[in-house]
Amino acid sequence: MSADSARKLLRLQSEALLRCSEGLSADYNRAVELVLQIPESGRLIVSGMGKAGFVAMKISATFASTGVPSFFLHPAEAVHGDLGRFHERDSVIVLSNSGETEEVIRMLPYIKRVGCPIIAITGNLTSTLASHSDVYLNIGKVLEAGPLGLAPTTSTTLMLALGDALAMSVLEERKFTPEDFAKFHPGGNLGRSLMQVSELMRTGDRQCVVASGTPSRDVLHAITATAGRPGAAAIVDNSGRLVGVFTDGDLRRCLEKEPKFLDQPIDLFMGTSPKTIQPESLIQEALRQMTHLKIDQLIVVNDQHHPIGLVDIQDLAAV
Repeated sequence: MSADSARKLLRLQSEALLRCSEGLSADYNRAVELVLQIPESGRLIVSGMGKAGFVAMKISATFASTGVPSFFLHPAEAVHGDLGRFHERDSVIVLSNSGETEEVIRMLPYIKRVGCPIIAITGNLTSTLASHSDVYLNIGKVLEAGPLGLAPTTSTTLMLALGDALAMSVLEERKFTPEDFAKFHPGGNLGRSLMQVSELMRTGDRQCVVASGTPSRDVLHAITATAGRPGAAAIVDNSGRLVGVFTDGDLRRCLEKEPKFLDQPIDLFMGTSPKTIQPESLIQEALRQMTHLKIDQLIVVNDQHHPIGLVDIQDLAAV
C-alpha cells in the first residue's frame, strides 16, 4: 500500500470517528450508568466474534485496568458450556457490526433469562442484537477502509473507540485517580512511575539521619557508613523534626570555602530549607520536583515532619 493509499484509509477512518462522536445519544449515558451500577460482586463481561472479539478483549482489558472487574467471553465457548459464567450481578457488552452474528445471537436468550443488562455496540439498529439489548451504541453503517471494502477496518476502529470512550467515562464518573491506576499497573516503567514514594524510598540503614549540633566530621562519617551511600544526611532536632539537610554538594562548597569546617557543628553548613515529599506521593511527582529544583535527593517526611526515608535520583533512573 502506498503512502497516498494509507492517508486515504486513515482519513476515512477519522471521518467515521467524527460522525460517530456527533451521533452519540442519551443511550451512551445509559450505557455508562449500567456499568457504574454493577455491584461490587459483579463483573463486566465483554463478548464478540472474529475481529470484533479481538476488540472486545482489548475493551475488557481497559476496564479491568481501570478498576472495573471484567473478562472476555468468546461467544462460541459460551454456547458450548460457558454460559454459566453469566450472573444476574453482571453487565454485558456485546460487539457485532451486523448484529446478526450467529454465535452472538445464540447467547442472547440465556443472558436475558439470567437478567444481565446488555449493552450492544453495533452498526445495525434493526438487528436481533440491538432489539434484544437494553442499550445500543450505534457505529452507523460504515464503509470499510481498504481497496476491497470488505475486511473489518473502520467498523472495528469505531467499536474500539466507543469501548475506550465508555471506559474513560466510567473512570471519570468514579473519580478514578492516578494512585488508583497504579494499583493495577505494578510492572514495567509505567508501574514504577505510578508507584508511591513509600514503595521506593530508602529507609532503615539506607537512610542517614543525624542530630542537630553533631560535628561535621561525624556527619560525613555517618553518610559514608550508610548503606548505598545516599549522598545526603537529614538533620533533626531533639524532637526528631527535620531542620536541615547536608548533601555532597554542600561538602564540596565547604571544602572550597571552609577548610576547617570538620570540627564545627553541622548546623553552620547545612541547608535549612530541605526539600521534602510525602510518602503517599507518586514517584513521578518526586522525579518532577528533583528535575525542576535540580537536586539529587528528597527527604521523605511524615505528618510530624519527621524524616522517614530518602528518595535519590539514582533510584529513579529507570522511571
